Amino acid sequence: MGKINGVVARASAASLEALAASMRAATGDASRPLQGSGQDLRLVASGSHSFSNPRLVVVLDGWIFNGEEFGSYRNDAELFGVLFERYGIEGALARINGDFSLALFDQGDHSIYLARDRFGLKPLYYCDVDGGWAFSSRMRALLGIPGVAKTVNPEYAGLFAGSHYRTFDNAPARSPFSAIHQLPAAHYCVGKAGKLAMRAYWTLEDTPEFTASEAELADQYRALLADSVALRMKRAERPVFTLSGGMDSSSVLASAVQVSGRKQQAISTVYVDKTYDESDEIRSMLDSAVEQWHPIEIGNPDVFSVVQEMIECHDEPVATATWLSHYVMCREVSKKQFGSVFGGLGGDELNAGEYEHFFYFFADLRAAGLEEVRMWAHYHDHPIFKKSRAVADAQLARVVDLSKPGVCLPDRARIDRYVDTLDPGYFDLRSFVPEMDHRFSSYLKNRTYQDITRETVPCCLRAEERQTAAFGLDNFLPFFDHRLVEFMFRVPSPLKYKAGVTKSLLRQAMRGVLPEETRTRVKKTGWNAPAHRWFSGEGRIQLLELLHSRQFRERGVYNLPEVQRLLDEHEKITSQGLQQDNHMMFFWQLVNLELWLRWVDGIPAR
Repeated sequence: MGKINGVVARASAASLEALAASMRAATGDASRPLQGSGQDLRLVASGSHSFSNPRLVVVLDGWIFNGEEFGSYRNDAELFGVLFERYGIEGALARINGDFSLALFDQGDHSIYLARDRFGLKPLYYCDVDGGWAFSSRMRALLGIPGVAKTVNPEYAGLFAGSHYRTFDNAPARSPFSAIHQLPAAHYCVGKAGKLAMRAYWTLEDTPEFTASEAELADQYRALLADSVALRMKRAERPVFTLSGGMDSSSVLASAVQVSGRKQQAISTVYVDKTYDESDEIRSMLDSAVEQWHPIEIGNPDVFSVVQEMIECHDEPVATATWLSHYVMCREVSKKQFGSVFGGLGGDELNAGEYEHFFYFFADLRAAGLEEVRMWAHYHDHPIFKKSRAVADAQLARVVDLSKPGVCLPDRARIDRYVDTLDPGYFDLRSFVPEMDHRFSSYLKNRTYQDITRETVPCCLRAEERQTAAFGLDNFLPFFDHRLVEFMFRVPSPLKYKAGVTKSLLRQAMRGVLPEETRTRVKKTGWNAPAHRWFSGEGRIQLLELLHSRQFRERGVYNLPEVQRLLDEHEKITSQGLQQDNHMMFFWQLVNLELWLRWVDGIPAR
């Protein structure tokens, strides 16, 4: 729950303490500050875990799960300090399994180190200040520093305004503000003699795939997931498990029951509108795994009011409407006196569980001279999102280069769907080319690696961390254990899919752990929210008021006639129940961006 804040610069100790105190106030950090000094730098820092000795000052937010391997220490900051003195920065980071952000000041060689966990479960930002640097878990703290401009990064705002949420985190070192940098996941930076250098300390490699049998790999998978859950349960207080109708959250919950020997508390968001409601699917888990189920019903919330609350704890707009439901759930979790939340985020990326992952699997099969489309179409056809060989061929032509093994292409249809809503004078979306990583010879592995590092995962991890922290909760996501991720990236693609059914190896691993109704369910609703209803009726009236406001119109972000056309079309689709895709995600982004920009406008100039 704690945050880290600090300043390391050439300024006086008194001025740095005053600056650090204002940063702590901005984040609600009440921890005791530590101080350190070197030949030309001074440090003032604080965090939920802190440690100092004559050489080091360490502050850490989060957890090191495998600390028992190294002995007994007062807290995780002291453990990291000891490992740093033994092995250096990269050696220490390589040895720990955790969700963390940290700062370490070496008073011996006058250097500052900032580091973040392998997947970015804990945030960390930094900026230049007074011949040195300030760092914090929250951008809000850095925006309060004199001389740090609150100028919005125009590319970030343009992408949020008119593109798909998968583009928002394509540049992992960027933040929504031009003057503030984000430390990417699995990276550390070292500052010394006025220079700051950033380096990666971990990545996934294109290692040989496993040749063991499916049964052997399923056993290993089950054991790894159970151990990941067990390690996190040792650090959790009064845990509750999020539960949907899918495999991922159910597998985490069932693994917790297995390792603890007792049923667990579970919480779910359910909906009055049945489009995305999974109440019926959830019930198959209740008898075997749940001590008490806490369904949180979401009806027709005051979206504008809740989004304003969310922005206050995010310091930025929120990527998708799903997170409004999660925010409401976190508030209820806190009221019910739970202390920790477990979830299944990451399971789709490791197990290739998203619908779109099928196309990259098909590409891998075609590269091997094989085919598997018929059963995909049989199980997953949809009245709006059709499944057929022609659809598969068209999508493959758009998202992969079949002449170059493993090379995935930007999905321009998705990126540019709302390009006409942007004022081209504000941001030229058509010229935006996302970075696409090609680390693997497999199309599917490159696609899921892209999801983890640049697309679906970063915004989700950020939202979960900000919202649980806002209500004083710890957040644990067992699928993001690096041992489990490394394992799954060596599993052959045909073990992740079988005859049109997703997550085949996970289904095998959970045999005897999950109820059969859950383990064998093919239908995937997807964790989403009925925001199509939220921007209809009363929500449409509020949206029109925003669109017609002077602030919105003078900002120059949008092509207003096109936005109005989309709103009229969305209302027609929703009110008449038409079988076509609506525009709820576009309007969610529009509302979030505008309310965030108003929040930025209200930040006092320093």
